[in-house]
Amino acid sequence: MEQLLVDVRVARRIDASPERVFDAWLDPERARRFLFATPTGEMVRAEIDPRLRGRYCLVDRREGTDVEHRGEYLALDRPRRLVFSFWVSGFHDQVSRVAIDIVPAGAGADITLTNGPLPAEWAERAREGWAGILDGLAATTE
Repeated sequence: MEQLLVDVRVARRIDASPERVFDAWLDPERARRFLFATPTGEMVRAEIDPRLRGRYCLVDRREGTDVEHRGEYLALDRPRRLVFSFWVSGFHDQVSRVAIDIVPAGAGADITLTNGPLPAEWAERAREGWAGILDGLAATTE
C-alpha cells in the first residue's frame, strides 16, 4: 500500500525586517533560541555553515536524549528565500525539504514555511511544530 505524502504550510507575520528574519535562520546563536528548541529541552549544539550546500546540525537534549536535526542548504536568496533538507534522528529515516519564503510587509515580513513531502499522519504534528518555531523566530527577531 502506497503512503499518502503531503506538504505542510505555516504562515506568520513577523514585526522584523526580511533581512533580520532571514539572517536569524543562519546565525547559530539566534537559531539555537528558536530552531528545533523545545520548552523542556536544552539546546546543546548549534552548528551552521550558512552557504549553498553548507550543512547544519542542531541538537536538543530532551529528557536525557539528544535529538539531532540535520540538513543541507539547497537555496539561499537573501532576504527572500531559504531552502534546506531536513532530517530528525530517532523519529524516521525520511529526509524532507523545508522552504521559507519571506515577503516584505510594511515594516515587517510575511513568512510562509513549507515542509514536505511528509506522511499524511505526521501533518498536524509537523504543522504545530513549525508554528511553534515561527513563534520563537518572532520572539527572537522582534
